[in-house]
Amino acid sequence: MTESITYAYAVARDADGSLEEALAGLPGVADAPVHLVGVEQGDDVVVAVSAVPEQDFQESALRAHLEDLDWLESVARAHNRVIEALAAHTTVLPLRLATVYLDDERVRRMLETRREAFASRLTALAAQVEWGVKIYVEAPEAAASPADPPTEAGLSPGRAYLSHRRAQRHAREDVYRSASQAAERIESAARVYAVDRVQHRPQQGELARGPGENVINDAYLVPLQHAESFRADILHAAEGFPGVRVEVTGPWAPYSFATPADAEPMKRVVP
Repeated sequence: MTESITYAYAVARDADGSLEEALAGLPGVADAPVHLVGVEQGDDVVVAVSAVPEQDFQESALRAHLEDLDWLESVARAHNRVIEALAAHTTVLPLRLATVYLDDERVRRMLETRREAFASRLTALAAQVEWGVKIYVEAPEAAASPADPPTEAGLSPGRAYLSHRRAQRHAREDVYRSASQAAERIESAARVYAVDRVQHRPQQGELARGPGENVINDAYLVPLQHAESFRADILHAAEGFPGVRVEVTGPWAPYSFATPADAEPMKRVVP
């Protein structure tokens, strides 16, 4: 028999006691049913959890799994599916991917210790959503190979090649300058609506999907009533910058704003 531990998805406010019904039939990580853990009967601050195989979430196994993009994507999809289901009904504090505890009782003890901080944060984030804003630089293509140098009238092949490289360098500088100007205009437009901002590290490698280099990766917390105006104004502010691509995603549950600055992120509990 496979031993199980408890996977925690999010802290949420269950004001009317309807969240269990909203989660009914929703598969979590490893297709396990999701349920709620609270401190005591009637308390409206709860944690959404499910049982997962211990062998997949032990520290050594988890390190290996995090290098497996297919496994990671499957877990991330299930994690986000639960959070989005909760967010459709209430305010949510999403927890980090692969946050696990030894059992439900350990989750209950954690919640009891941090309940007031969670309740305060849930109140602060009520009726607010997260928008992601990424800026990509689509720089000019690399210079021609030295084995096949470009030619220009009146120049030797060597000088023509250097001239071509210099022109490409200038074009690259121009597009990065445009990206900087776009970032300033976007930030100015965002300040009209956003109540908070988190600057994430630009995405690289497998995480950077689509063409170009990701140079800005920001998250904005925006009141729900201004959500669509925020998106429209950001896209408008991004217009007119050749070689610069802006991607606006959302609205999401407030993933980037869930943990108060003075609170340590939840970690795996050991005996």
